[in-house]
Amino acid sequence: MRSICICIALSILVLKASAQDLNARVTVLSPKIQTTNKRMFQSLETAMKDFLNGRKWLPDAVLPHERIACSFVVNITNWDGSSSFNAELQVQSTRPVFNSNYTTSLLNINDKDFDFTYNEGQTIDYSDQNFQSNLASVMAFYAYVIAGIDYDSFSRLGGTPFYSRAQNVLTIAQSSSYRGWKAFDGNTNRYWLVENLNNKVYEPLRVFLYDYHRNGLDLMADNVSKARKAIDAYLPVLESVDRQRLGAMWPLVFFAAKSDELVNIYAAASSQERVQAFNILMKADPSNGMKYQSLQK
Repeated sequence: MRSICICIALSILVLKASAQDLNARVTVLSPKIQTTNKRMFQSLETAMKDFLNGRKWLPDAVLPHERIACSFVVNITNWDGSSSFNAELQVQSTRPVFNSNYTTSLLNINDKDFDFTYNEGQTIDYSDQNFQSNLASVMAFYAYVIAGIDYDSFSRLGGTPFYSRAQNVLTIAQSSSYRGWKAFDGNTNRYWLVENLNNKVYEPLRVFLYDYHRNGLDLMADNVSKARKAIDAYLPVLESVDRQRLGAMWPLVFFAAKSDELVNIYAAASSQERVQAFNILMKADPSNGMKYQSLQK
């Protein structure tokens, strides 16, 4: 009987571990909230972490070391003292680079329209079929986006199924009154992010994401010069991406994650490579022009 119980317990642990596709760190900050009782925020933090790490987001079996590393930082800007919150959400994700201890940034986004309700001790429920809460929908949306970008970096356009799921989350959430889900809520929101990721206009940037990582960064440990020359060949793609289009959010998100890294890659390159990279990056990403100025030195 005891051996049977042990087997059952082990099976439960295996099933629980197999559901952990994300390795999400969650931090809830409340510097603007005047209260000495932080128990509510600790409860929210735990519930969000359990939700993100306890669900099966990917179709593939994932080993513990293969879980997608990501972070969700919630900055509470207003709380009614009960269950209603206004907040901003910073979402980041990374992935390892082959044969190195280096992790590369894939996503770095600040969502300013993160309003939700939550009761202390509440379990966060979610369904792909109907709207349960804005808290659950926003987290599910970004979980699918994180998965999609991660898969895009390992296989050409591999993230497409996840962007379709994020689109489904958005479509269902549009029935709610919460901001960030509709086109007219602004040019930089969840609507435009998933619109861009599903739009063929921005496929070249998704293909670049794959080529940059698999044929560039992942080869750096073996041959830096060869890997950088491969990136040189792909870099002109960035110039072709239309950033003047209404709601061109995916390019903004891409460069928020990659601008510093691109500067570091070319910092030790030849003067000719640096100048070439500088010219391309200044045209493709003028908003980060101050960073790229160092490539001229």
